[in-house]
Amino acid sequence: MSRPGSPGRTVYERAERQIPDSRITAALADARRESFWLDDPARPEPLPPLAGPADADLAVVGGGYSGLWTALLAKERNPDRRVMLLEGRRIGWAASGRNGGFCEASLTHGDANGEKHLPQEAARLRELGRENLGQIAAAVEKYGIDCGFEWTGTLTVATEGHQVQWLRDEEGQDPDVLFLDQEAVRKEVGSPLYRAGLWDKKSTAMLNPARLAWGLQRACLAAGVEIFEHTPVRSLRKSGTAVELRTDRGTVAADRVALATNVFPSLLKRTRLHTVPVYDYALMTEPLAPEQLRAIGWHNRPGLADLDNRFHYYRLATDPAGGTRILFGGYDAVYHYGRGMRQDYEQRDATFTRLAAHFFATFPQLEDVKFTHRWGGAIDTCSRFFPFFATACGGRVAFAAGYTGLGVGATRFGADVMLDLLAGTPTERTRLAMVRRRPLPFPPEPLAWLGIKATTAALVRADRNQGRRGPWLKAMDSIGMGFDS
Repeated sequence: MSRPGSPGRTVYERAERQIPDSRITAALADARRESFWLDDPARPEPLPPLAGPADADLAVVGGGYSGLWTALLAKERNPDRRVMLLEGRRIGWAASGRNGGFCEASLTHGDANGEKHLPQEAARLRELGRENLGQIAAAVEKYGIDCGFEWTGTLTVATEGHQVQWLRDEEGQDPDVLFLDQEAVRKEVGSPLYRAGLWDKKSTAMLNPARLAWGLQRACLAAGVEIFEHTPVRSLRKSGTAVELRTDRGTVAADRVALATNVFPSLLKRTRLHTVPVYDYALMTEPLAPEQLRAIGWHNRPGLADLDNRFHYYRLATDPAGGTRILFGGYDAVYHYGRGMRQDYEQRDATFTRLAAHFFATFPQLEDVKFTHRWGGAIDTCSRFFPFFATACGGRVAFAAGYTGLGVGATRFGADVMLDLLAGTPTERTRLAMVRRRPLPFPPEPLAWLGIKATTAALVRADRNQGRRGPWLKAMDSIGMGFDS
């Protein structure tokens, strides 16, 4: 047993040794290796690719949330504008169809991170984030998007003794944030691991992420946006008064261009070192029986997350057939040398085994539950954990990336920023330091790989040592590259 204050294994690390291998093997045996959200009969039929040269007032590159919101908001601002969206594969196939469905108000990866990087405008960014979440809710209603939008908030849980005070320190600062002691938090969600909780009732909505993307696709098409799937853009160059986008199926000449490619290599070379792809993974259970649901409670359906640096996120999810499942993800965040992105990285059995062990430690009353889906995908991470922006070609091109796992909500705000930048008229958004300043870039290889590996190891040590950040993490904090999640 570890002495008080000395490094020791976390409750989840201990679970990896305590949960029988046979239970994990049986639970994962029939899990499909694809995103639960994308494995849906409601998925729209493919749209045709570009069929030759074309002209546009605005060309949007990328068919995830960032691109969809940009195209839709552009049409809302000016219905007569010819807007064209070019997607390399299918709408919502990447991060937008693989995430946990947490639509958060924060634009800065949490209030503490906002205060750290932008103390002078952190309060205003909180207000803008809440406004943005409200605007998403309004758009879901306006366009009739069937994405299971639930304004449930998030419940952050302490699973280690030292974390209880962290949550208690937040008590009383906001009337919509409620501290729950051990008895209260376990009454809300029945896990023997929970020592306390902090329920933020208004900061987050739960939704079906793929259905949000498909709903935005339908709204864009209805507004007159031309969407071309299976049309990857290979290069960008300024040509006279236009910007030319070269694709395998013809060149698009656009007056303005919004780059919404996020985790994928930027068409602007000078922004490529500002992000790295990190792979995240998730499991989805089979539909729970009524007695299983009663055993865990979860009465108000908040999304959950714990406080470790290697944290889990999990939530209830409604099955298209009407049942209730649990999505359980996070913990491992895997970087591959050279900013590598490959399809086989989307499956990682060691992580799925680990997540299954952690799930059964969290909910031992669900010991017979099986998983139906296991999947992963890449997140675009930047050194400050929230989005940054750039322009090129004399202001005719705008770029946004670096959402670091919070893109479900923040991409709508980022879309407004890109449209403001392309309009060329200063607004409150374009005057924000968040928009004007960029995060520090990551170094080239092999330094990026070595630094990320060192940081990951330091985060593990901190989790084992009551959250105390060692010399490496303190050094990263001091230069503005402090990983905190």
